[in-house]
Amino acid sequence: MQKVFVLDCEKKPLMPCHPARARELLNKGRAAVYKHYPFTIIMKDRVGGDVQPVELKFDPGSKTTGIALVGHFERGLEIVFGANLNHRGQKIKKDLESRRANRRARRHRKTRYRPARFNNRCRPKGWLPPSLMSRVFNVETWAKRLQRLIPITNIAVETVSFDTQKMQNPDVSGVEYQQGVLAGYEVRETK
Repeated sequence: MQKVFVLDCEKKPLMPCHPARARELLNKGRAAVYKHYPFTIIMKDRVGGDVQPVELKFDPGSKTTGIALVGHFERGLEIVFGANLNHRGQKIKKDLESRRANRRARRHRKTRYRPARFNNRCRPKGWLPPSLMSRVFNVETWAKRLQRLIPITNIAVETVSFDTQKMQNPDVSGVEYQQGVLAGYEVRETK
């Protein structure tokens, strides 16, 4: 069950509460709705309060990133908030390819001579593809957004690399990696 985020009257984050408690505060007029997603209330009569440690956890993926807020309460660990963040990577890639096709079509029409400019560019240091940058910025935006709503003490990012051949054959090693299922076949499509 998702908890309701709570801000004090100075917009400082407090510990989240149960939805029933939030309804009670709203009905009594002690709080008002601050945001609809993620649902947040702002207290009208409270400044400050005790907070427990909360950890923000990310499980990055190519299409979806999992986000979880885990609170360290007296009764143990408890999930405060969970969400899946869908990325636009494939749409960005498709849009860039479409833009590239239009640019090339423009250059190959029978119009005045326009010199090719593909050979005079270099990528800056630390460059990442736009689809990947979009993913990084999405995660960063949500981290900052949640930091304004709850007192986060730690951030954890799960980084995992998979060895798919090892999953199929646990005894694989060395040169056997090059002798996979498609060894001896021409994999690339020839035109």
